Amino acid sequence: MADRTETEKRNLAEELAAAVRGEVSFAAADRALVTMDASNYRRVPRAVVAPLDAEDVAAALRVCREHGVPVVPRGAGTSIAGQATGVGVVLDFTRHMRRIVSLDPAARTAVVQPGVILDDLRSAAAAHGLTFGPDPSTHSRCTLGGMIGNNSCGSHSVVWGTTADSVRELELLTYGGERVRAGRGTGHTGAPTGLPPRLRDGVKSLVDAELALLRTGYPDLPRRISGYALDALLPEKGTDLARALTGSEGTLGVLTEATVRLVETPAARVLAVLAYPDESAAAEAAHTLLPHGPMTVEGMAADLVGSAAGLPKGGAWLFVEMGGTSPGEAVARAEALCRAAAADGSTDHTVVTDPAGQRALWRIREDASGTATRLSDGSEAWPGWEDCAVPPAQLGPYLRDFRALLTQHGLRGTPYGHFGDGCIHIRIDFDLLTAPGIRRFRDFSRDLGDLVVSHGGSLSGEHGDGQARAELLPKMYGPELVGVFERFKSLWDPADGLNPGMLVRPARLDENLRFEVLPKRPVPVEFGYPHDHGDFSAAVRRCVGVAKCRNATTAPGSTDVMCPSFRATGEEQHSTRGRARLLHEMLAGEVITDGWQSPEVRDALDLCLSCKGCRSDCPVGVDMATYKAEFLHHHYEGRLRPAAHYSMGRLPQWLHTAAPLAPALNFLARTPLASVAKRLGGIAPERPIPRLAGETFSRWWWRRRRTMAPGAPGVSGAPSHAGTTAGAGAPSGGRTVILWPDTFTNHLSPEVGRAAVRVLEAAGLRPLLPPTAPLRQPGGAFPQPALPRLHRPPLCCGLTYVSTGQLDHARRVMRRTVEVLSPLLQDGHPLVVLEPSCAAALRTDLPELLSDDPRAARLASSVRTFAQALEELAPDWQPPRINRPVAGQTHCHQHAVLGDAPDRRLRERAGLTGSLTGGCCGLAGNFGFERGHYDVSVACAEDQLLPAVRQSPADAEILADGFSCRTQLDQLGDRPGRHLAEVLAEALGEGA
Repeated sequence: MADRTETEKRNLAEELAAAVRGEVSFAAADRALVTMDASNYRRVPRAVVAPLDAEDVAAALRVCREHGVPVVPRGAGTSIAGQATGVGVVLDFTRHMRRIVSLDPAARTAVVQPGVILDDLRSAAAAHGLTFGPDPSTHSRCTLGGMIGNNSCGSHSVVWGTTADSVRELELLTYGGERVRAGRGTGHTGAPTGLPPRLRDGVKSLVDAELALLRTGYPDLPRRISGYALDALLPEKGTDLARALTGSEGTLGVLTEATVRLVETPAARVLAVLAYPDESAAAEAAHTLLPHGPMTVEGMAADLVGSAAGLPKGGAWLFVEMGGTSPGEAVARAEALCRAAAADGSTDHTVVTDPAGQRALWRIREDASGTATRLSDGSEAWPGWEDCAVPPAQLGPYLRDFRALLTQHGLRGTPYGHFGDGCIHIRIDFDLLTAPGIRRFRDFSRDLGDLVVSHGGSLSGEHGDGQARAELLPKMYGPELVGVFERFKSLWDPADGLNPGMLVRPARLDENLRFEVLPKRPVPVEFGYPHDHGDFSAAVRRCVGVAKCRNATTAPGSTDVMCPSFRATGEEQHSTRGRARLLHEMLAGEVITDGWQSPEVRDALDLCLSCKGCRSDCPVGVDMATYKAEFLHHHYEGRLRPAAHYSMGRLPQWLHTAAPLAPALNFLARTPLASVAKRLGGIAPERPIPRLAGETFSRWWWRRRRTMAPGAPGVSGAPSHAGTTAGAGAPSGGRTVILWPDTFTNHLSPEVGRAAVRVLEAAGLRPLLPPTAPLRQPGGAFPQPALPRLHRPPLCCGLTYVSTGQLDHARRVMRRTVEVLSPLLQDGHPLVVLEPSCAAALRTDLPELLSDDPRAARLASSVRTFAQALEELAPDWQPPRINRPVAGQTHCHQHAVLGDAPDRRLRERAGLTGSLTGGCCGLAGNFGFERGHYDVSVACAEDQLLPAVRQSPADAEILADGFSCRTQLDQLGDRPGRHLAEVLAEALGEGA
């Protein structure tokens, strides 16, 4: 049997490769990437095919049909009901079939291939004042094919309807190879046009036989997505075959092209935010706003929104967008709506006209599908009942009953969604890991199905049925109409080859759960994973698949970082989601079978820049930089590592040893010997080796102190136990701060350290360097030892060891750092760190690796950035006015871990106008220097940083606080960047 299976697999692979011109892959990594979508379900496919065109689709279907292998069409994989997973061949339309074939502004139509990203179509249409109406929260990465397959909606459905309302014509291929051109209307026979004879006659016969049932069996509500829309085939509804096929979830045909309707975009939009005491009040009020002609009526409650700024005081809110032919008209309409809402229960309101302010608030709503997966206490919550819909006027009563049902089953969740359309989204804290929890999931699902139907609703109001709800369709439609669905499916797909198990003859809603393959106990790991109770599996489970990391571009004004490697390559395996999927499959052990030794996971993580962007930008806080470090630690444990791990991973050691030889080494770095050294060290040949400082920052510091107080006793730079001993050379007043001499500042850019000292002292602070060994003395006092001896190893945050997965070494250097710094910080002295990546390592990596040492958390909480220190400790200091525009990039680690609000305020006070871009510079510590990474590193820099610098005014100050960012600018750009401390020090009238 095993031999026959292998032979069949080999024959299928050979025939697909011969027939299809696009990519055909049976590789474990490619299969692992598509085992899941954004649902609770998981299926393992046999192969993944990326067709070039419709002919490739036909060829793949022919081969699969001959082998009896099912086919699953897949777009961005953001479906939430499981319909984008399958056990056969997955057709991936995101690689090639993503062309906008034509766009006709006069007719307001566009012809698109199924892999077109919605935002790409909207951008093309915007040039003509048009847009595509449906706009789900995944608009930046979802595909038109997926939207048509699921009949997606979005927040503007109250004005522009569902995708079915925007579809004009569909071109499809059935599993049997028949070509279909589905539109609206009938031919002379009264049957739908565009069908081959078998289907034409079969569809007409089915509809004619079931006219009464089709006219009476469907509930009347705007968000009825469940089941097949066979009522669209009624003569009085125009026999709209395109509409009937929209929402069929790839079970009837494979879409190869679609003609869609475009709509006119209002010239102006404003956002009215209405506050209510609670979500029930907001739900009751939502439908009363519809007569005012809103474009959106979205509801959210305080337990989802949290402490978001810009909201009026309340317990729940309705986000209501109003359009107009001018800003004045839009504002007037919004104010009229607010007055009406106040008379009907709204307690407060605000009207947001600023586009940036609107985007910030809409982001809360768009990220909700991710943020709602973690409740306020950190508990996990899951989809499954993500999008039920009821008639809008029934939403208030339904929501009260829904809450009561949650309580009855001992479940919790945070409702939000399209209140104006009666559609509720929610993630619920189902226990999908244990048998009792799964039984509760099933029992609740059945009870909720009854509740939805009792309110005249639809089991799905946006995301389709898939496996999550199809089993319960008889509750909504009755067995007779569901039987008609089955006959319709059999007519189109008699072999049941397209997405079997979805919509009709479905699998049980509690089968194929993606969690059942994960380890039942926590696996041994190095990091503490404090937000996941130390469980690496739980950390990996954070990725629910909404795929914000697949954004190919950033929104206007966005400072997001995630995911630079995906934007550079366009490959799923180089997205945060792709890597999380591979780690999930590594833990499962079915597709990825080598565990921590997996080459598939290693290769996917190789292009992870460890930028930490996902830590903040991912709605559920996936932290791929930490997962990468964890994996590399286990992968290379007891084995020879790549050369770059020894050269750049242990950079602090090498630089400390090399410091006395800096002039000679700088000379050799400009000779042919440098090529040999780079080859041996695993360094990209394209990269010049950075110059070593002739005098380190630490040496300058001690030399300066001796010069300023000759003959004084040697000082450590540490305060006394009481925090009063400043040491020679420091101002007599002001707060003492410990200035961290990080590796990069100390050995590669000491000018930054010197500038920081100048500015901190000008602000009245006392910057002091820590010693290189613990200060201990019986009785608890801290003496002032002699100057630090050069042979002592340097203090280190452990960053380079962490990024290369040398966690044992990282832990050793971190413990030493904790030993030295803890006595100095116990009196509350802040630790000022100039290099953002080192500050982030001290703030997060150190306490998560030393989770057993309470001093580590105390040290982490003491970390301050340069701007933070000035703002908190010298609030009355006025920086010099520079009055120049700025350009550059916020360091990715600062964005993700530390935040840049103090930096922005400091720049504003100094007259440095403008904003910095998001993204990652692409050098990212050792990443851009490693052999094989140069092209991706450059592509990341070209994504945002380099274009922003090129487009900046000639007098703009180019800011880059990170050594990597400055190095990337030096090596790839024509304008160098500087640390903010350098700019301020220069403006003080005395160079750094």
